[in-house]
Amino acid sequence: MWQRIRTLVIKEFLAIWRDPKSRTILIVPPMIQMFIFSFAATQDVKNVRMAVLNLDWGTSARDLVARFEGSPYFAEVQTLHGENEIAPAIDSRSVLMVLCIQPDFSRKVSAGEPAAVQLILDGRRSNAAQIVAGYAADIVNRYGSELLESRRAPPPASVVVSRVWFNPNLESTWNSVPSLVAILTTLMGLVVTALSVARERELGTFEQLLVSPLSPREIIIGKTVPALLIGVAEATGMVLVGVFVFRVPLHGSLVLLYASMVVYLIAVIGVGLFISSLAKSQQQAILGAFVFMVPAILLSGFASPIENMPDWLQWVTLVNPIRYFIVIVKGIFLKDLPLAIVLQNLWPMALIGAVTLSFATWLFRRRAE
Repeated sequence: MWQRIRTLVIKEFLAIWRDPKSRTILIVPPMIQMFIFSFAATQDVKNVRMAVLNLDWGTSARDLVARFEGSPYFAEVQTLHGENEIAPAIDSRSVLMVLCIQPDFSRKVSAGEPAAVQLILDGRRSNAAQIVAGYAADIVNRYGSELLESRRAPPPASVVVSRVWFNPNLESTWNSVPSLVAILTTLMGLVVTALSVARERELGTFEQLLVSPLSPREIIIGKTVPALLIGVAEATGMVLVGVFVFRVPLHGSLVLLYASMVVYLIAVIGVGLFISSLAKSQQQAILGAFVFMVPAILLSGFASPIENMPDWLQWVTLVNPIRYFIVIVKGIFLKDLPLAIVLQNLWPMALIGAVTLSFATWLFRRRAE
């Protein structure tokens, strides 16, 4: 049995290696995607264009505007000359935010009275608008604190002191790179297995495989092992790029990371073999893989938190293996995730892998009959 499986594994590796397209797909795209997505898939909002409608032009108003002009978050600060210019600036998307300072701002500041400013934001970019509003509020609050200190006024009744755990500098790559390790590993493992049986059908060797001494179970094992080894090798390369190129810390256990990786790849390979068993050509297999990948990524918690999704959709995410692996990878990278929490996310992936591989074996057995 093991000799037959070993022969099939060698045959799978040779089929992949002798195909120039397969070699290119396995080596070049993952690294290119890793670099592109690491810089593109960021939630940071920088180089924002804003406008200021300053109806005061007193000393305090000019000081506040100077703080916005000196902020690293705002690349361009335009000057408006009337309220009638606010709507065109927002509508044309030439600015994301408009800061309005009323004519009595400096007088109220000098008198020690509360002085308000108005922020007008473009709600069409809701996420960026919320982040920029936070930046602006921070600038205004710090300016208010400096005024209190200069007058030796009593401090506020309460002060919020923030401390960020696991990512103290709020580096976006620390959040995106571990997630990309999971997603790109999924893509490679899925594509390799989805193409394996479809390639056999196109080359006319699938029927020969079915009439060979190999049982459906042995065929599944022989198709799984090469994809598993290739997936682990691809993931290792991405982990090395994340640690040594993007300087993402790896605080957790490599043993737990690789054990989780193997279980996760088995689950993904089961999905790929199931798709490959249904597809009649490599084109259909690739389309089937992407039909699975797009919803799986959206429901993984990579783009938006699962807790923000509707309740019924949160139940759907329970059958998505990427959801669990992203938690494990990010946890092991950033906070040395303990074994108990790793196991909580490991057994659902093992169950998904058992179900998908069982379905793939059943399909092979039906084709063999």
